[in-house]
Amino acid sequence: MLDLVNIKDSKQLNSLAIAYIGDAVFEVFVRHHLLAKGNVRPNQLHKLSKQYVSAKAQAVILHELLAEDEFNEEEVAVIKRGRNAKSGTIPKNTDVQTYRYSTAFEAIVGYLFLEKEEERLTEVVSKSIMIIDRRREEA
Repeated sequence: MLDLVNIKDSKQLNSLAIAYIGDAVFEVFVRHHLLAKGNVRPNQLHKLSKQYVSAKAQAVILHELLAEDEFNEEEVAVIKRGRNAKSGTIPKNTDVQTYRYSTAFEAIVGYLFLEKEEERLTEVVSKSIMIIDRRREEA
């Protein structure tokens, strides 16, 4: 992984800032996953990636991981902070509840990234991608 400068007090960062980096990190994992599966046409990649990174998909992922009791106490606290963060913007293509849960998902991904919990981050993202892959196959 990149040798990035440590961000001091990442645990104290605003939840939306943590979600901001989490969004980018998850997008990179998804793009890598799609390329690894042999998808190389840009238009196809974009359409497929939306199935993983949309607010609806991220909310579904988070609900399923929570139902599986996937997170420890500290991670649940980060998720709750992310879910309760007020963004100041109204989502266009989804309802507020779905948007909040997608922000919570991005927050936990960002938190694990910033805390350099690489193994745990990979575990959570891998399970997340498997959830969407399974749902795509069932559809």
